[in-house]
Amino acid sequence: MSRAAAPAWVAAARAAAQRSPAAPRDALLLGRERVGSVDAQVFERMGLQRLMDKRYQLLKTEYGGAPAWALVADDATAALNALAQALRAAGRCGPWRDEQLAVCSADGRRLATVERGAVRVLGLATRAVHLVGTAPDGRMWVQQRSPTKANNPGMWDTLMGGMVSAADSLASAVERETWEEAGLRVALLQGLVRGGHVDFALPSDEAGGCGYMVERIDWFRVRVPEGMVPVNQDGEVARFELLARDALLERLADGAFTPEAALVLAAALGW
Repeated sequence: MSRAAAPAWVAAARAAAQRSPAAPRDALLLGRERVGSVDAQVFERMGLQRLMDKRYQLLKTEYGGAPAWALVADDATAALNALAQALRAAGRCGPWRDEQLAVCSADGRRLATVERGAVRVLGLATRAVHLVGTAPDGRMWVQQRSPTKANNPGMWDTLMGGMVSAADSLASAVERETWEEAGLRVALLQGLVRGGHVDFALPSDEAGGCGYMVERIDWFRVRVPEGMVPVNQDGEVARFELLARDALLERLADGAFTPEAALVLAAALGW
């Protein structure tokens, strides 16, 4: 039997996940490695060369025949975090988390780490994990995000979704985030398996709209045993619900889910 055609919201979710920057961006280099991008006017207007610690250099240069900015320092992590602090002081940073994320080269080598709040402004690639959880009867667990969340407050999400920190492996990120968001221990869940990944590249409204989100989300499936109910631990979830397939599809069609969750759920549903 052939697979049913994907509903219209799937195409919309895929189109929304791959969008060009809202404004021209210059490449951001760490030494000679391209790691991200910045709004072409932001650094010029801020005079960031003067804001940086004298131990580091932020130079206007070229990359691939186009304008670029190069951060030059012996300690790349210290230099990136000094840049993050300068952006924060100038009001050009996302929410400060005191959490370090990995900064990698195009081929995946870790070069440094940086404060999470700066990654969108600097166009740095990030990693995240999502967990698609079902009950034994096939209904799906979903969460409603807290109304105080910085991004997509009040929208619906998968059972769990969270960032992969610099200290995490994918497995440890799944374990940590599943406990923090849903109060569930992965070891007590059933049939955990990686389902695949989805990619995002789109403008971000952080720091006055000068950010760009580049993210890979690895998603996993799991079965939540009968009688086990998720309970949020970190204040970032308003509530959980169990949805039958028809109710889930109706809510997805209505645009009630975050862009990330919609794309993950589309993949989990076979589209």
